[in-house]
Parts: sequence; C-alpha cells; structure tokens
Amino acid sequence: MINPDLIPRTILFVKEKLENAESGHDWFHIERVYKNTLLIAKNEACDTAIVQLGALLHDIADSKFHNGDETVGPRVAREFLESENVDEEIIEHVVNIIENISYKGGNFEKKFTSIELNVVQDADRLDAIGAIGIARTFNYGGFKNRTLYDPEIAPNSSMTKEEYKNNDSPTLNHFYEKLLLLKDKMNTATGKQIAKERHCYMEGFLAQFYAEWEGEK
Repeated sequence: MINPDLIPRTILFVKEKLENAESGHDWFHIERVYKNTLLIAKNEACDTAIVQLGALLHDIADSKFHNGDETVGPRVAREFLESENVDEEIIEHVVNIIENISYKGGNFEKKFTSIELNVVQDADRLDAIGAIGIARTFNYGGFKNRTLYDPEIAPNSSMTKEEYKNNDSPTLNHFYEKLLLLKDKMNTATGKQIAKERHCYMEGFLAQFYAEWEGEK
C-alpha cells in the first residue's frame, strides 16, 4: 500500500521538475503516457501504484537532455520516492522501469522484466507514434536543427546504442529507425491494438509526404 497522497504529490513534483522541458518530453508527454498507462493497465494483472509511479517518473530527467547520462533519471526518481518514505521494494521496481523503458535504437537488452514495465513501456511507445508521434518527431528535429528529409541519406536501422544516441540524420529517417518498428515491439494486447491504428496513420502521412515532395499532389 502507498500513501493516498503519493500520486498527487508525484504529479506536482513532475510538473515542477519539467516546467521548462522541451515540448516533446514535457509534462504533457508525461500526462499522455500516464493516461495510456491507466488504459492499458485495465486489462493487465499489474500493480496499479507501480505503473502510475513508473509512468509519472519515467522521463523525469531524460538522458538526451543531460549529456547522455542515463543515471540522472533513476537517481532523481529514487531521491523523490525516498523523501516520500516509499517502501524500498516499490522504489526499486520503479527505478527498474525507468532504467529499462527506453528504446535506445532497438539494440538495448532489458535487464529487468515485469508486467508493470510492459504496461508503462507500451504507454510510452504509443506516444511516439500516430499523430502525436509525428508532431513530437518533427518538434525534436527542429529543436536539434535537423533537416526534414534528404533523399541522399538513407535510414540506418542497424545502429548500435551509441550510434543511435548520437544520430543526427534527417528527421524523416527516424520513422524507419524507430517509429515504424514500434508496432511489432508492443508487449500487451491493448498496446498492440492501439499501435496498429497509429501505425497506419503514420504510413498514410509518409505516403502523402513523398507525394508532395515529388510534386505529385
């Protein structure tokens, strides 16, 4: 059992911590993942408190904005949960979710598995695809000053974790290096169902993009 005030207090903490975050990784991203998590959790035999905390804290300090340091997020989450006197078993589970949720080029081997991680990971991946996924991708590409598309630069879907982290290829390549691959990497039945719809939307977008690029429409 957790203190009934813990989830509201966690929400306030995350909102404050991410007040000036890049808009693809801000509070609204967390809120969408949180909502997706609750939706998926309805059909899974999981610990509701852990999936809520995992969703709320999963991007509390994304390594992309901390010089690639993957230890910051887990440390900040642990410090907050310890300050709230949360049981060590719950803290450890939430930290494991944060450490194992990220895509990292698809070459990252999970060192921890649980139903709760599966739920939160699916919820996070759903926010990377579909209409919002498209918007977030181009927003981040603009944030990094990347070109939209370059027909001469082919996507690389076999990058190492380090290559993926340091990749600066055109924004459209990201669809082939990550977004279009997520549908087949979902863990839960609910996640897979929603991902199919969002995947189709992205395919339609890409078809329209190329047609416009070539002056066909």
